[in-house]
Amino acid sequence: MSPTALIVHAHPEPQSFGSAQMREARAALTGRGYAVEVLDLYATGWNAVLASSDFPSATGYFKPQAEQQRAAADGTLPADVREHLAALHRADLLVLSFPLWWFSVPAVLKGWIDRVFVMGSVFGGEHGIFGQGALTGRRAVLLISTGGAQADFGPGREYGDLDRLLFHIHHGMLAFVGYDVLRPVVTHAPARQTETVRRAALADVHQQFSTLEQRLPVDLMRGDSMLTAESAPRGD
Repeated sequence: MSPTALIVHAHPEPQSFGSAQMREARAALTGRGYAVEVLDLYATGWNAVLASSDFPSATGYFKPQAEQQRAAADGTLPADVREHLAALHRADLLVLSFPLWWFSVPAVLKGWIDRVFVMGSVFGGEHGIFGQGALTGRRAVLLISTGGAQADFGPGREYGDLDRLLFHIHHGMLAFVGYDVLRPVVTHAPARQTETVRRAALADVHQQFSTLEQRLPVDLMRGDSMLTAESAPRGD
């Protein structure tokens, strides 16, 4: 059976570099024999708000995770959540594709995590967290573009250390539900580059996804990606 990959893409412009590198990742994974599914959150108008309206039978004090757990058990999660949750559970590999905004994910992607990382289905209850999460044994990787140049990131530099900035995603979202988290694939400041450099960066994204099986994991104990000068992603 072919391995499966789910790419969750969060960029509002289809012609952006970020969308282009998502397509390169999809092509590379397809070329490696993956069955790839893409959820384009902006294109589909994903509802990013976890609210009581998701749970019509909820009464009284609204506790979102408790309602998620009840709805997961009862089979009453909203249809869009059920659809995306099923895709998540089908996937051996999860790719979160997004531009780094305010040192984090765009709001629509955070809302996807809020609504689809359902308590009682991907963590909590019988599943636990971290090594006991429902997605334990599966892999996840971030595919990112930044506004800042690579030289602006690092210990003591203007934007700080990128690996530590990503810790809340790597550890607090992905590892929390059980994923083995791989080093992120990062292109720095594509808007500042020439067309030639951007084309080379896209080729590099393709290559990195073509060799994902050899990719090192994030060192979550240190909050970094174990990057060295030799292994740092190109695109600067």
